[in-house]
This record gives sequence, structure tokens and C-alpha cells, in this order.
Amino acid sequence: MSHFDNIKSKIVSLQQLQQELARRAGEKVVFTNGCFDIVHHGHVAYLAQARDLGDLLVLGLNSDASVKRLKGPARPINDEQSRALVLAAFEFIDYVVLFEEDTPFDLISALQPDVLVKGGDYKIEDIVGHDIVEKKGGRVVTIDFVPGFSTTKIVEKINQQ
Repeated sequence: MSHFDNIKSKIVSLQQLQQELARRAGEKVVFTNGCFDIVHHGHVAYLAQARDLGDLLVLGLNSDASVKRLKGPARPINDEQSRALVLAAFEFIDYVVLFEEDTPFDLISALQPDVLVKGGDYKIEDIVGHDIVEKKGGRVVTIDFVPGFSTTKIVEKINQQ
């Protein structure tokens, strides 16, 4: 299998992901989610740290329609397949799964991860799915942002050019 084929194979449907996780039972599954429209230094640091919390990192990626509803009509900058491919290329991301909803609640319910991770701007009680993960005895973790990096700031800087 070529490197590119290997990267593409990490982008899976929910059904494929559930089969993979069943096959890999016993491994600690870490889940995070987001839009990841323009991947930057802060994203890389965040995702690498998330992967360190378990055996597998599953990334729930907002679909284009979901990003548009959350971020406005000018977003996303990069389409969902492009965003998924860039993220799947990271060695520390094991699977990328797209979701259409505004929150990953249904995805978290279906996957039942062992660890749920979000950025440090969230309070644990405000993280979608925290109750699902905590109920099964899992952990909810927040990771501090790298100061000075945000997609919104990058877009603003480009628009000022």
C-alpha cells in the first residue's frame, strides 16, 4: 500500500470505525473533534498531546455544512475531504470520521471513547459528551492552547492583505 493510500484509509465511516474499534478492543480510545479548517501549530501540539493520552486517537471532523452553520457562510476555507486528508496524514491520528451534526454527541454515544479531549477554553461540564464518557468511567481532559495561534486570526490576517 502506498503512503497516500495508507493516509486515505484512515478516513472512515462511523460503521467502519465501530468495526475497527471492536477489532482493537482493549486499546484505550481517545476522542476529540473540531473543524480544523486551517491546520496550524496550535492544532498540531493539541492533537499530539491528545494522542499521548491513549492507544488510539479518533478525530471527529465537522462536515462542511456543520462548519458553515457554526462559523458562518464564509467557512470552511478548506472542504471536508481536504481537511480530512491533511489530518489523516498526521502519524498520531489513527482515524478521522466526519459528522454532519453541530455537536459530536451522537458520535461520542456511538463510539464510547475512554478519553474525551477538548481545548483549554472549555470547562469539563460544558464539553459535549462529558457525561457519556464519565458515566462509563472514562476521563475528560482539557489541553491548553498554544498562545497566538487560531484559525480565526489567520483568516483575519489574510483578509487584511
